[in-house]
Amino acid sequence: AANWLIENNKPDTCFSRGLDCKQQKNYTQAVKWYRKAAEQGNADAQYNLGECYYNGQGVTQDYYEAVKWYRKAAEQGFAAAQHYLGFCYNNGQGVEKDLAKAVEWYRKAAEQGYANAQYNLGVFYEYGLGVEKDQAKADEWYAKAIAQWRKAADAGDAEGQSKLGLCYHNGQGVEKDFAKAVELFRKAAEQGNADAQYNLGVCYERGQGVTQGYYEAVKWYRKAAEQGYASAQYNLGAFYYNGHGVEKDLAKAVEWFRKAAEQGDENAKKILQDLGY
Repeated sequence: AANWLIENNKPDTCFSRGLDCKQQKNYTQAVKWYRKAAEQGNADAQYNLGECYYNGQGVTQDYYEAVKWYRKAAEQGFAAAQHYLGFCYNNGQGVEKDLAKAVEWYRKAAEQGYANAQYNLGVFYEYGLGVEKDQAKADEWYAKAIAQWRKAADAGDAEGQSKLGLCYHNGQGVEKDFAKAVELFRKAAEQGNADAQYNLGVCYERGQGVTQGYYEAVKWYRKAAEQGYASAQYNLGAFYYNGHGVEKDLAKAVEWFRKAAEQGDENAKKILQDLGY
């Protein structure tokens, strides 16, 4: 399903000013330099080291270490770290699940204008997660995030297009409009945004805003999967397993399930176990 909380975008993490490990594909070296700066108290490096631990880039994936470094940066007022620390509390990753704590950290980031946290805080108010349910406050936070994403989307920014598309898809902060969501997802997907590629695949699989088409769903899931997007890898595996949009192929299904499982996807782990792998 399309994401309803803004979370880590795994293909686009582990970035710091002056060192872009996504482009260099040298995560081990990136971690080495992040650690040196992080241990000297640099909040940017602490956040990025947390990202690498969260995603298993250059180090073995370790949510406890991710939380440790996110917290150090968050306590220095680093908005992105505050947001992702809230996300870890939300999911119980590296810490005991605590929705009230998630709200606390989302709010700190949201009040600094961090759009992802503003959106997630809106979700929490809409559904009464860790706070008393309050649609007016939900709409207020959605509006703040959407204003930023709309401005970015209008300027052709893929991330803004993808996240604004998610709002239209879910009807959060705007009236639900699958056709508009697809339009925005497509613009972002064609720029290589993995979130948008995955969500465009979801829309084709379900026939939301487009004519249902498994071949198109496979096309977009594959693009996201090849960027390391775990949910797309799982869905692509399921399509090979069921023969939807591709010829049925158990070996390829297992290959994609395994890739997703290696990133911690619980559905992929379960199906591999059920299949005896």
